[in-house]
Amino acid sequence: MLRRLVLALSSLSMLAAGLNGGACAQRLFGSPPPTASPGDNAPADGKSPPAETQTKPAEPPPPPVLPGSPTAVVKPFYEHLGLELDPAQRKNFVDPAKTVLDKSDALRASGQGECLDPNMALDNADYDKLAIDQSLRTIEAVNGDQAKVVVAFVVDGHQHRLEWKLKKVGGDWKVSDLLSVTGEWALSQYQCE
Repeated sequence: MLRRLVLALSSLSMLAAGLNGGACAQRLFGSPPPTASPGDNAPADGKSPPAETQTKPAEPPPPPVLPGSPTAVVKPFYEHLGLELDPAQRKNFVDPAKTVLDKSDALRASGQGECLDPNMALDNADYDKLAIDQSLRTIEAVNGDQAKVVVAFVVDGHQHRLEWKLKKVGGDWKVSDLLSVTGEWALSQYQCE
């Protein structure tokens, strides 16, 4: 219970920490449904028009991902799923995440099995690239040499939200942890021994 509260509060504090609530929240969670007055486009009989004739307002395009930004570091993990388990990607991680990933590599190399799920970036959800690509939303918050990128997406009607924590090291953003707000787990809590 306490862990869930801490994760929820950390997500809320990120959203409250200098973000333009309306615009940023809409990019992450989608636009709110339009409100129509009773007379707007309503037929004379007072019934709603069929769903196929109702139009949905177009969402604004997501802002461009700036090279070298925290979001630019996280984005490849959604373009190439399982990338976080690739030892060649350790250059994008720092402790505590790097230590857990290195221990997972050693466990796999010893033949004793796997420690981490290959779908961590997807919150261990089933892989459906089209559904993820269509629903994926990101928002980042930077505070000095610390940053968070919150990623939200929907798979099979289930919403997922992850928080990537990053640190600036030598001028580059590196992933220090990955937390699932939905699944209540954190990469840094895994014991791969």
